[in-house]
Amino acid sequence: MKVGKNKYPLISIIIRTKNEERWIKLCLDKVFKQTYKKFEIIIVDNYSTDKTLKKINKFDIKKIIKIKKFLPGKAINLGIKESYGEYIVILSAHCIPTNNYWLENFVKSIHNNKKNIVGVYGRQEPMNFSSSSNKRDMFLLFGLDKKIQKKDSFFHNANSCIIKSILEKIPFDNKVSNIEDRLWAEKVIKKGYKILYQPKSSVYHHHGVHQDDNVNRLEQVVKIVDKHIRPNKGKINPKELNILGLIPIKGLSKKINNQYLLKYTISSLKKSKYINDIIISTDNILTKKIAIKLGAKVPFLRPKKYSSPKTSLEKVQQYIVNKLEKNFLFPDIFFHLEETFPFRENDLIDSMIEKLLNEGFDTVIAARKEFRVVWKDNAEEIFTRIDSGDMPRKYKESMMIGYPGLGCVTYPEFIRNGKLLGNKIGLFEVENQISFFEVRSKDSINLAEKFLNLKLS
Repeated sequence: MKVGKNKYPLISIIIRTKNEERWIKLCLDKVFKQTYKKFEIIIVDNYSTDKTLKKINKFDIKKIIKIKKFLPGKAINLGIKESYGEYIVILSAHCIPTNNYWLENFVKSIHNNKKNIVGVYGRQEPMNFSSSSNKRDMFLLFGLDKKIQKKDSFFHNANSCIIKSILEKIPFDNKVSNIEDRLWAEKVIKKGYKILYQPKSSVYHHHGVHQDDNVNRLEQVVKIVDKHIRPNKGKINPKELNILGLIPIKGLSKKINNQYLLKYTISSLKKSKYINDIIISTDNILTKKIAIKLGAKVPFLRPKKYSSPKTSLEKVQQYIVNKLEKNFLFPDIFFHLEETFPFRENDLIDSMIEKLLNEGFDTVIAARKEFRVVWKDNAEEIFTRIDSGDMPRKYKESMMIGYPGLGCVTYPEFIRNGKLLGNKIGLFEVENQISFFEVRSKDSINLAEKFLNLKLS
């Protein structure tokens, strides 16, 4: 970047957070990869109750300010008071710079035009899984042409850069609940200043600036845009996340064909491109030794009380996640599996992770499509039929049966709170019926051994 005789100016990046543990690592990873290196980061946190601050502590960030009653302008003004930069960059915690020149392009735009331009806002691009209305809004509002605004007061603080001395003269409104950015832009334009839209300073933003609407035509338009204008953009790269495989086992791992059943599930996780580590949650010292020999980690033995028949799987996983986090391990995603499913297909794990990230689900579960006749049993042992009735299979509505033990990928925020499943569930249809075979009883062990012998013969 050319700055003439002047030194590179210090940039203060203000990031406002409130329970952003899913996004903050992605955001900060990209900020620290920027070509422009002379910056400080100031976090203004609205008393996050998740692991946002724990994840922030993994980065070299020295300024974290707390704000109890959050108002957007007030939060930014608090950050400005703690800043030393010549320019203030404002970035939402759930915005991810799309390239490594995001900050440099902001600085160039304002540093070389200080007499005319006092503020710059950047482009916002939707994530792959953003709703149709959000994609539409961002396509319309954030185009590809740079423009100087002399009358138009549209400005957006999800992704902006402003001269600090101007903000000291004309601060953001401390009392408004939203559009503090547009109110500020209107004031500076009335005083004769100009603002700039710089599309090269672009971020991915999973939601738009307006409320979602649900119009079929929108979806068709967005499909065309996605296919022809922005294919494969706005996706999260799983390789940039810390994803752990998590296998709970009670007692000693069973054997089939003189091999521990655990071996097959660990082997499936090892074939994944995205799994960083494999954690075994067990109450058995011999199982711990077996797991370590097979290449997994067993950081601690699980207390026996979590092996009670009355203890739910969710409670078991909650214990292990809380224990890991107490030891300063904060994975971005967990992939839950059980050793009783030894016949997973090789691409199952990675395909489920990609579905979670590309489609914006909270949780994705392996599932089987069911067309057969199905009843539900209630407390009085009265059975209620729940399938769609007697009709040819091609016209019948399918039912989906989830198999979390075969595969369930989810975020730690849910497990930490005693749930395996989040609110927005994705079902990953598994077509290979052998994958659903579960090994628990002696008969199932015998059948599994026969199947393996057939495969080997």
